[in-house]
Amino acid sequence: MQLLRTRVAIIGAGPAGLMLAHLLHAQGIDVVVLERQTPDHVQGRIRAGVLERVTVDIMTRLGLDDRMRAEGLVEEGFCLADGERLIRIDIAELTGQTVMVYGQTEIQRDLVEAAQVRGLDVRWQIDDIALHALDSDTPWLTCREGEIDWHITADFIIGCDGFHGVSRRAVPASAAQIHERVYPFAWLGILADVPPCHHELIYANHSRGFALASLRSPTRSRYYIDVPTDTQLADWPEQRLWDELAMRLGPTVAARITQGPALEISLAPLRSFVFEPMRHGRLLLCGDAAHIVPPTGAKGLNLAASDVHYAAQALTSWYAHNDNDGIAHYAGKALARVWQAQRFSWSLTRLVHRFPEDGRFERAMQLAEFNHIAGSRAAQMAIAENYVGLPV
Repeated sequence: MQLLRTRVAIIGAGPAGLMLAHLLHAQGIDVVVLERQTPDHVQGRIRAGVLERVTVDIMTRLGLDDRMRAEGLVEEGFCLADGERLIRIDIAELTGQTVMVYGQTEIQRDLVEAAQVRGLDVRWQIDDIALHALDSDTPWLTCREGEIDWHITADFIIGCDGFHGVSRRAVPASAAQIHERVYPFAWLGILADVPPCHHELIYANHSRGFALASLRSPTRSRYYIDVPTDTQLADWPEQRLWDELAMRLGPTVAARITQGPALEISLAPLRSFVFEPMRHGRLLLCGDAAHIVPPTGAKGLNLAASDVHYAAQALTSWYAHNDNDGIAHYAGKALARVWQAQRFSWSLTRLVHRFPEDGRFERAMQLAEFNHIAGSRAAQMAIAENYVGLPV
């Protein structure tokens, strides 16, 4: 058994874990990052692409924003579609802010490459991670790196290891509350190197179901439709998916769709999930380890970034000033923002999807809401403020 002492042990080397590691490293705080998967596996997760200011600001603070600003797309609005009607939400005019379209895979690449250059201790393919003594002043964990067993002692352990990770499961059930809504559909997505059909995202509510037209770059597009949860990828050859997208997005948008070979076709279930508390003793949870939002509204990565922002503040104050207030209030601050993002993601999901149990009344309510949004600056302002991200 090999022994290691560090100030902060971070479990998970996705964007949340590496952002936090970089922020703490910049403050001279010793960090070790443990990741179960290989770098290629983590890099290959094709997920979020819309970045709020909190995420952009963290990358800027880390000095890792050059490629993002050169290759990312600044978005000033997005569209809601109901039939042939397109309602544009002008987020720049309504809020004075914008969002950045820059893929999570690109952020991951920037973080990993910088970690290597800056000498961060990031360890990949770590197995059998187990957390111990979280209620003590010196929590510790055990793990296996190849043939070597490690005993790692830390001041704090930070769980950034996602929904299926070990960190959340280390919190005793008697101390936990789970809030969950599993949705009756999944998103079937296609990624292709073709020009986008529109320069801004389009969320469409069609009688055949939901569709989303989004973009990753001027030459790469990402499209989604909703499908039943028992759908199999084999049921959806590429041409069927392109044809369905054209129908759901409507003839005007469909005329601008460029079809091409898929780089990836994926199927993702939708859920809203919040785990409380986000701190147990010396364990802090960040990102998907503590909460999941539907991809509607693009809040997942951005919520992880706000968690990291609060965690970095708390840990920096602890080490710089021996101040425990940040640690004590971490969960409350993070959860306040989590619940606001959950509310927005849930309401937008409810607006643009047809639920199996819905009848004429529910559809009439959707139409009334679309009409309200189309005619109300105040309604558009509320959507825009949430879309660009609430303050941290």
